[in-house]
Amino acid sequence: MGSKQLERSDLGALFRELAAEGRTIVGPTVRDGAIVYDEIATDNDLPIGWIDEQSAGSYRLVRSGRDGCFDFVVGPHSWKRFLHPPQVRLWSARREGQRLAIEEAGHESPRYAFIGVRGCELEAIARQDRIFLEGEYVDATYRGNRQDSFLVAVNCGRAGGSCFCVSMGTGPRAGAGYDLALTEVIDEQRHYFLIEAGSESGRALIDRLPVREAGAVELAAASARIEATEASMGRSMETDGLRELLQARATSAQWDEIAKRCLTCANCTMVCPTCFCTTVEDVTDLTGDHAERWRSWDSCFTMDFSWIHGGSVRPSASARYRHWMTHKLSSWIDQFGTSGCVGCGRCITWCPVGIDITEEVRIMREAADREHAAEEGVQ
Repeated sequence: MGSKQLERSDLGALFRELAAEGRTIVGPTVRDGAIVYDEIATDNDLPIGWIDEQSAGSYRLVRSGRDGCFDFVVGPHSWKRFLHPPQVRLWSARREGQRLAIEEAGHESPRYAFIGVRGCELEAIARQDRIFLEGEYVDATYRGNRQDSFLVAVNCGRAGGSCFCVSMGTGPRAGAGYDLALTEVIDEQRHYFLIEAGSESGRALIDRLPVREAGAVELAAASARIEATEASMGRSMETDGLRELLQARATSAQWDEIAKRCLTCANCTMVCPTCFCTTVEDVTDLTGDHAERWRSWDSCFTMDFSWIHGGSVRPSASARYRHWMTHKLSSWIDQFGTSGCVGCGRCITWCPVGIDITEEVRIMREAADREHAAEEGVQ
């Protein structure tokens, strides 16, 4: 099946078909001054006419002056919020006379349809699939939320000030893993979407939509928009040899320089679409007759996360930032065969003090180059 074109006026048909399949539709919408992911009902709930201006430690919404549905980039939420929820009850226990009745928590898994998944986010989902679904131990909550999910990707028509997906090979064009992919095109005469299927479920849904074959003009317009986005990235990161570079810079003075600014607030890990650290907490009622165990998101930036008998193994801000950045860009490759970073730029935008991971990599490289040049001079 070749690419099709869907008129903007017919986008609502996609929502109606997904709802008719009994799916819970989740997509971008404007709330509290940001574009967030939440349950939506129709195409009118999308952030129509809004774009986001992002830079290190800065985010704001402004009107775009046109009726684009997906002209924004990414906000503080990722799809991780729905697949790997922030809080999950694991089990509950109740005292019944002289015995303790323990009940494992059941989990109702919606049939999700995600609207507006970017290329970097598709990669993030694929990397969490590897963590939670592959190997000896499978996470039942993630599996329930992920199975039978329907992903509608969007090829980015605009790069944000913090984006560096091109450097990471994750965008702006959606790669594998989607059921449908949309490219929004607005010109002087028309507003339409190029629509492509990436699965049998996607092809079956396209057959129920009011689409037409896309011609050479539509294909060229969509491709040109993606290429323009690729050429206008807000950031870049040199990844060649990065794994080895960070492993060799464990004692670099740059970690202490970062620590002078880092608040260890954990914002970067909370907004990251691939971070997966959790903690377990037990709670009881006032009578002591009922208890529950909950799993909650945690972060390697908290003191408790690395606490063992005698104290934390990473007591300083420099140690915790070093662990996060080195794990994300280096040792993650040893664990999972790929980097833990997809270049979405969220950690840059939502850092209260504007620490830029791409800039820190650049500084590390320059320091290593200076040291290498000095050694060569001595020899």
